[in-house]
Amino acid sequence: MRLYSLSAFKLVFILLLGMVCLSLMAHHYLSNMANFDTQPPSHKTRRIDSYADDPDPNSRSLSAYQHEIEELRHIKASVNNELRDLENRRLKLQSDINAYSMNIDSLKGQHVSLNKEVNQIKLALEQLKFEQQESKSFIPNIKAPHRILLDVDVNEQVSMPSSSQQCYMENCFDFSRCSLVSGFPVYFYNLKNSLAGQDLIPFLRKYVRENVYATDSAAAACIFILIVGDTADDASPDPKEIESFLHRLPYWNGDGRNHILINLALKMKSSDIFSNINLGRAIVAQSAFLGSKFRNSFDVLIPPNLGPYNNQNIWQDLPLLSPVRRKYMLSYWGQFIPPGSDNLSANNADATEVKGYVNNMFIHRKPLYVVDTSTSVYSHIEQAIISSLKSFQSSLVSNYFVDVSCGEHGVAVGGPGDWALCGTEAVRKEKIIQSTFTLIISPLNNALYSTLAFQSRVYEALKHGSVPVILGSLGQLPFSEVLRWDLAAIVLPMPRVTEIPFYLQSFPDEQIAALRLQGRVFFQNYLSSLQSIFDTLLAEVRTRLQIPAHPIRDEPSISVFPASFIPLKYQGPDMEPESDELLGPVESPFPSETYRYNFSHTMQINAFNVRGDPFHLYPHTPFEPWLPSEAKFLGSNYGFRPVGRGAGGDGKEFGEALGGNSPREQFTIVMLTYDREVVLIQALHRFKGLPFLNKVIVVWNGENPPSSDLRWPEIGVPVEVVKTGKNSLNNRFLPFDVIETEAILSIDDDAHLRHDEIVFGFRVWREERTRIVGFPGRFHAWDVKHQSWNYNSNYSCELSMVLTGAAFFHKYYTYLYSYVMPQAIRDKVDEYLNCEDIAMNFLVSHITRKPPIKVTSRWTFRCPGCPTTLSSNSSHFEERHQCINFFTQVYGYTPLYYTQYRVDSVLFKTRIAHDKMKCFKYI
Repeated sequence: MRLYSLSAFKLVFILLLGMVCLSLMAHHYLSNMANFDTQPPSHKTRRIDSYADDPDPNSRSLSAYQHEIEELRHIKASVNNELRDLENRRLKLQSDINAYSMNIDSLKGQHVSLNKEVNQIKLALEQLKFEQQESKSFIPNIKAPHRILLDVDVNEQVSMPSSSQQCYMENCFDFSRCSLVSGFPVYFYNLKNSLAGQDLIPFLRKYVRENVYATDSAAAACIFILIVGDTADDASPDPKEIESFLHRLPYWNGDGRNHILINLALKMKSSDIFSNINLGRAIVAQSAFLGSKFRNSFDVLIPPNLGPYNNQNIWQDLPLLSPVRRKYMLSYWGQFIPPGSDNLSANNADATEVKGYVNNMFIHRKPLYVVDTSTSVYSHIEQAIISSLKSFQSSLVSNYFVDVSCGEHGVAVGGPGDWALCGTEAVRKEKIIQSTFTLIISPLNNALYSTLAFQSRVYEALKHGSVPVILGSLGQLPFSEVLRWDLAAIVLPMPRVTEIPFYLQSFPDEQIAALRLQGRVFFQNYLSSLQSIFDTLLAEVRTRLQIPAHPIRDEPSISVFPASFIPLKYQGPDMEPESDELLGPVESPFPSETYRYNFSHTMQINAFNVRGDPFHLYPHTPFEPWLPSEAKFLGSNYGFRPVGRGAGGDGKEFGEALGGNSPREQFTIVMLTYDREVVLIQALHRFKGLPFLNKVIVVWNGENPPSSDLRWPEIGVPVEVVKTGKNSLNNRFLPFDVIETEAILSIDDDAHLRHDEIVFGFRVWREERTRIVGFPGRFHAWDVKHQSWNYNSNYSCELSMVLTGAAFFHKYYTYLYSYVMPQAIRDKVDEYLNCEDIAMNFLVSHITRKPPIKVTSRWTFRCPGCPTTLSSNSSHFEERHQCINFFTQVYGYTPLYYTQYRVDSVLFKTRIAHDKMKCFKYI
């Protein structure tokens, strides 16, 4: 082995020595050649001859050698200069090559960019041609309706129906005054001359002044409203005086057509002052009706006014909806008043069970029939009910509270044949607020359509979060023409009284929670205050007439710049495109269609029974239905852009059309900023060429306007810089009138999203229009120690919120956030200068009962070069903990839901053929 190594070493040494010698010989040869080329022929000849003639070179003198050495040095210097020149030329050529290569790469990039622009232009031209053809076949033909009836003398006497019970909207209401496009003008009679109590007048004046339907022109009015009610004393006015007063009204016209008489029950002992009065064709709205007086689908049953005048801070008086199951499964406290009894204590509240009916509720279940109105039959039924109720407590089911006697607390309100309320509201609250269900027994007197005692029980049960259990079909609930009470209450026939425990125990927690939540919505929106009662009454009558509500108002967009100011334009180079993907056509901005469901009766009725706002008409909502898939190819194709004209396709066809289940649309970017001009301009640059973008709204929260020398980039769509009244994070969600699209992308000025991420998020939102669709996810975590919620931003496999610093949502939610959501939440956001994104997540989850949608792998956004942000404050997270718990108090529960998935594109990480394209390259 050693010999082999030594031989190899010798071989390498010999090779190296040979190479060195060869190099020296080559250098010597080249030097001689260079010298030979530079010297004249005679000189070369003499030199050769001198060497040839010199028989002994050793005899040459030292000077000759020195001269020769000097010549060699000159030769070496000349060679070095030439080599240096060659190297310089080589470096120059290399530099030129590099420059040409860079130029080629730049030209290639320009070619790709121009090719992309050409493809986009071609696509845009195809879209324009398609749109032109589409517009020819779709020509809306909507004209104002004609008057329903011919004009008649308003003083003309029209004969009344044969019976007051035969009064319906068709024969007792003048539709000619209420065209579908009239706007529902309402004339309120002068409150000075009304029959309402003086303590009501200040509130009523304010209400009339702020009501959008109120008109001073009686000639243009659709309906006329007269408000009557409790006066300062308890004395009831004389019926003849009331009738005379009504007939003297200037627009009564003999029969009171199109009049609504509102009888407010401000006290628990209010009476029906219209019971013995000829009201003609006037609509009556009150809480207590006799069966012989109520005209179905004409008169309106309203709740008693037992709350405050306005809707402010109603939530403060309401309990939390959890725990779902309370101390008592069911509670009842009341006392039956027999017919013809003037003494409320005449009821034998301590009577025992009636023989033959309820000896044991688990054995004998005989039906109860109200076959007569005699006192003996009332007593029979009443005793059977009382016996059943007492058996609840005496049975093995111990979590029932039943008291069928008012005892020392006395009767609060009640009449013959009715189940009276006992004690004060505070005493009753102690039991109701501890009850999962509250039993409410309908009047046994067939002559009673509705009583104050019955309506008051419904009001208190909903207020204190107990699910009403209505026993008996005679009990009528307020505003039942538009409210689906089966979503908030349980109605049982009276013969089921013995089976109540079994029936209620069958309800799971989820169903109880849903009933309680819907009851809270009904209470807050329609029963809680005098304002809500008035609003609901007008809305119910307006819905009868198929007249749409008044449009919700948009927020005026005041430019931050003076009218004469012309912003400077950016003149520098554009940012390099992030990708050569064709993400969609670059179209001219166009608005979303608005008010397509103005007169849809189904949509109007449905608005009363969902969480939201039924009192205004919205330009569009996220709940509008989709067409069947084939409809867009069979005549209902306006606005649709199917992928591959319906044939589908891979990424190429996908990038050319928006597709989906909705007509084509665009989105608006809303960006909140505060004194960060450089960051803002950089953000605007990134939006250039973004497909489907309609415009950019910059919400300027700064006290001072932007610098006059600030140069604004041209990004292909309008950029509106909107001035705000104050520095508030709530301004992010104002429904500005310049937002003309349904889709809004709310984005922070320091959030950097690629175009493909934005377009993908927009496509996902189009399929989940009711939800927040965005990028950074967060969640709420339960603090076991403190029994409260914490805000958490750690990486997690569950999330319940998507930050609105980079998220899509529907413009509908900006209206709800700014005008409908409790003011206390917006005040808390202003107090902390924080939590507006949590508030929006609470709102949307409350409306939809669904979690948000997270798209792509984005979890957070970092901007190292940006100025200090609000989230860097040490108190930021503590404030967000407190916000979640405060918002829970306002809503009465935590509406946030968890989700365990995120959304990526269909072909993401899918192996496809080399000649096919994915939907997105990186998503």
